[in-house]
Amino acid sequence: MYAKIEAEGLRFIRMKQKKLRVENYVHLRDAMNNDGDAANVGQLVILPSSFIDGPHYMHERTQDAMTYVQNCSCPDLFITFTCNPAWVEVANELMLGQKPQDWHDLLPRVFRQKVKALMNLINKGKIFGAIQCYMYTTEWQ
Repeated sequence: MYAKIEAEGLRFIRMKQKKLRVENYVHLRDAMNNDGDAANVGQLVILPSSFIDGPHYMHERTQDAMTYVQNCSCPDLFITFTCNPAWVEVANELMLGQKPQDWHDLLPRVFRQKVKALMNLINKGKIFGAIQCYMYTTEWQ
């Protein structure tokens, strides 16, 4: 179902390129001016920054991180939080004979709840002191 939703979002972006003002992207215009041959470019679809995990989205997040560093100094903490399929919360939701990999949505949901709890503990519980700003990223492998 997620793949269908993703495909529909990409189709919308492809069909609405002119309304998304892609002609204003400087790098594409520069490439066209330097190369000059539109046949070599192919049919380009530029993903807006609202498309999660696209290059413009990642660039925006990187710029946000650099702004945090510039305004609030370098980070004090780097925490790695790993998902564990043997968590009690996961085991409690499984029926007899099932494994965590049988439910593709179970681990991400439990992981998200635990990350939110950790962030609340750090920010609201102030276990490391007062927080000026924070950001985090989640990577799936």
